[in-house]
Amino acid sequence: MNTICVIPARYHSTRLPGKPLALIAGKPMICRVYERAAQAAETSMTLVATDDQRIVDAVRQAGGKALLTRADHPTGTDRLAEVAQAHPNMELIINVQGDEPLIDPKLIDRLAALFADDEKLQMATVMTKLEGEDERTNPNNVKVVVDKNGYALYFSRSLLPYPRNALAVPVYKHIGIYAYRREFLLNYAKMEPTPLEKTESLEQLRALENGYRIRVIETDSQFVGVDTPEDLAMVNKIYEEMEVKS
Repeated sequence: MNTICVIPARYHSTRLPGKPLALIAGKPMICRVYERAAQAAETSMTLVATDDQRIVDAVRQAGGKALLTRADHPTGTDRLAEVAQAHPNMELIINVQGDEPLIDPKLIDRLAALFADDEKLQMATVMTKLEGEDERTNPNNVKVVVDKNGYALYFSRSLLPYPRNALAVPVYKHIGIYAYRREFLLNYAKMEPTPLEKTESLEQLRALENGYRIRVIETDSQFVGVDTPEDLAMVNKIYEEMEVKS
């Protein structure tokens, strides 16, 4: 399949201003994300989609591809849809967040393989096990529960499932990496926001509320999304350790 990996990036961040250009081991974070995502074997192209010329310039100076998109997109899905509209030859769009500098390229390949094996699949994403009570109850960690076939039942900022009895299943954190068939993504972006989506402030609930299924795969890859200066310091330390090992 013709597959494009898109990395949406906004310059403005409440907790970490200019986040995409924050340095990680001497390079802007967005370039670190791009480098790792571009290592995926099942993609035809990797592209940063941003509303800021500074980010475009940083990516291109590092040898990557970037597209300056409209600045008035209300959601990341709308920005992704603009890219999909501009690339009609792409069958599959994989969305990697611009603040995930530890993204595993093999995970991108796993997502792409799902669609090659199932022509009816429209949307897929990723989860990983949550350890520790603080992590499980943190509303910034979005939880997901799935059925026996690996399809999402619900996403929530609340603890799911609630352990009324002894916890018989793991608690899973949703990782915001998505894959969409192009036509589904274009239609999805046109759907009106739904009640549960607005209540939880979780855009993926729009798909579930409209009756679509979301396949969820599990990974044990390490993720440190960068939202705060503390996160940035942690990722810099991990990169330093990686460089020492290499």
